[in-house]
Amino acid sequence: MLKKFFNQRRIERGMEIEDSIMTITHKEEAIIESPFRRQGLSVLWMLIITAIFLLLGRVLYLNLYKGNYYSEISKGNRIRSVTIKAPRGTIYDKYGNTLAGNTPSIDAIIIPADLPKEDYAKKEMTKKVSAILEINSDEIEKILFHQDMKSLSPVLLKENITRDQALILAEREKEFLGIKLEKTAIRSYEDGMIFSPIVGYDGKITEKELEKNPDYLMTDYIGKNGIEKSYEKDLRGIYGAIRLEVDSLGNEKRTLGVSNPISGSDLILNINGELQKKIFDSMNEILQKTGSKEGAAVAIDPRNGGVLAMVNLPSYDNNLFAKGISSEEYKNLIDDPNLPLFNRCIAGEYPPGSTLKMAVAVAALSEKTITPETIIDGLGGALHIGSFRFGDWKVHGPSDVRLAIAQSNDIFFYTIGGGYGNIAGLGMSRMKKYENMFGFGSSTGIDISGESAGFIPDEEWKLNKVGERWYIGDSYHSAIGQGFITATPLQLANFTAVLANGGTLYAPRIVNRIKNNNGTEKIIDPKILNSNFISTDVMKIIREGMRMTITDGTAQSLKTLPVETAGKTGTAQFGTEGKTHSWFVAFAPYENPEIAIAVIVPGGGESSNGAVPIAKEALTWYFNQDKN
Repeated sequence: MLKKFFNQRRIERGMEIEDSIMTITHKEEAIIESPFRRQGLSVLWMLIITAIFLLLGRVLYLNLYKGNYYSEISKGNRIRSVTIKAPRGTIYDKYGNTLAGNTPSIDAIIIPADLPKEDYAKKEMTKKVSAILEINSDEIEKILFHQDMKSLSPVLLKENITRDQALILAEREKEFLGIKLEKTAIRSYEDGMIFSPIVGYDGKITEKELEKNPDYLMTDYIGKNGIEKSYEKDLRGIYGAIRLEVDSLGNEKRTLGVSNPISGSDLILNINGELQKKIFDSMNEILQKTGSKEGAAVAIDPRNGGVLAMVNLPSYDNNLFAKGISSEEYKNLIDDPNLPLFNRCIAGEYPPGSTLKMAVAVAALSEKTITPETIIDGLGGALHIGSFRFGDWKVHGPSDVRLAIAQSNDIFFYTIGGGYGNIAGLGMSRMKKYENMFGFGSSTGIDISGESAGFIPDEEWKLNKVGERWYIGDSYHSAIGQGFITATPLQLANFTAVLANGGTLYAPRIVNRIKNNNGTEKIIDPKILNSNFISTDVMKIIREGMRMTITDGTAQSLKTLPVETAGKTGTAQFGTEGKTHSWFVAFAPYENPEIAIAVIVPGGGESSNGAVPIAKEALTWYFNQDKN
């Protein structure tokens, strides 16, 4: 028992000792850990306070320094400005007949910022829209996947869509996020085939054009050529806008305000629309008879330089471009060997032939190379220099300058141009001097683009360009409008206008006045390029020679016209096959002229078969009409 007692005490004693040890250990642990706990709380509080200060600083920064910036972004997400396109100005002929107007149209456009963000959603939408708009899905996908997804600027998807296509897109608007309908207008051209060389056409702006016109939209139309291009700033007008509140998907919620567009200015041309049609029809008939494929005619009012008509064949219908020409249609036009897009009136450069002889006669009389009474023999129809023969188109008898113009005597003009016998001749430098005065060799400054300057050579040019000196034969050829000389139909018409008005060279003008939307008008004043450079006496002699062309010369078929007319025929050789261009220039009435005209039928043979009948029909119609 005693042993058992001592063992029990020993166990209890050990437990006490163990409890004592345990108690000491926990106290010591608490004493040791307390400082670390206090330090951890301090760090935590410091972090919290620091975070609070950082947040406060960020809030202040965003509000004080970046507040306006983010406010504008917020407004941009909530408020949209939708452009209202201004109607394009109308183009009229001189009597108020519409040549270019507007037809309402609808374009399908996209707003990149409203497009679905997921690629799979865009592809799914592409398939559906492709079927509706009848566009290749690859084209739509290319447009949708290559945009700045933050941009609110509209991008053209398809122009001039059908009414049914527009209705389908409108009904499924929520399904096609980012695809919108835009009301616009396309050009409607009256008698496009007849007036396209003058009016030109407009079309959707290209990226290159957009770089030069940063104030335009990517869905805008812009003039491409003709009057549409030259007077683009006047025709365009000022766009309006609707301010809309939209939701996050770009759906319209309410209208906040509207600024109305201001329509473009109207243009009233100098063009006589009915005269244009008459020349066009007459030229078509002559081309069919002669088998020629080309023709050009320009009529000018010699009193002010106003262009009355400008006909170019073959032509094209500018409505094709206005409505969105297909690639196949465009390819047919540019591949056509007869070049319907080429404006021969202003850019066609042809040897002028005998129509240039009046300028050479002016030079010879002004330089005293000859007098009005000088008689030059016809030499049996040919002039010989050594082994070279320079023939006439027919045998002429002795002629003075008036008769030489009327009968188109080549021997006479060879002589005064290059010299022969006791007549020294002008030489090319002096011929060029006077031809330049009449506007040859430089652009006329007409108010449409694409004009060519033609060409008048000289001795130095031939030496540098051809590597040969200037021979007397070069002067002979130049004196009858052949050789290296070229001119445009516009230049010949303007030259004829100078002879008609007695010596004033105007810059031809198609537009007569600009009518603003507020009712005011801006008159396009005539621009004089040169004047008083030929004496009245010399001009009188030249005009008498041109009048004799009708009464006793090469264009006697015009004697039946309602008014007295003066003119000059021309047959200009080209190429190596003996083909000729048919030219005719004229003005009327002989006293107080009001129209000057130049006609060319390239490859049309004798002028009596090509250019003369066209001019005769045009002038007959013109003077039989009540132009008031």
